[in-house]
Amino acid sequence: MPLYEHVFIARQDLSNAQAEGLIEHFSSVLSDNGGKLVDSEYWGVKTMAYKINKNRKGHYAFLRTDAPAPAVQEMERLMRLHDDVMRVMTIKTDAHEEGPSVQMQKRDERDTRRERR
Repeated sequence: MPLYEHVFIARQDLSNAQAEGLIEHFSSVLSDNGGKLVDSEYWGVKTMAYKINKNRKGHYAFLRTDAPAPAVQEMERLMRLHDDVMRVMTIKTDAHEEGPSVQMQKRDERDTRRERR
């Protein structure tokens, strides 16, 4: 099956638990349609470069999936219809990278810098 990477931004007024619940919800939609979630990361609340729907910040989430195209299309359709999701981006990849994404590596580097002081 094809491999995909998805990033979506949820509204800033959600709690962390609700934002992580969106990840679980969309992974269940994917599995119901014959795909599977390989890995997911919750990146937290980040400031955006420009306002989207009058929001300056948003909850960012990253999903790595292994799913057929119809399953991905259905998940994207439901993401776009969901009131809490502001933006969605999906990219088809040849292979998933091992380990955490670049965003999570940055967070780990920041944590080690603080420990040295």
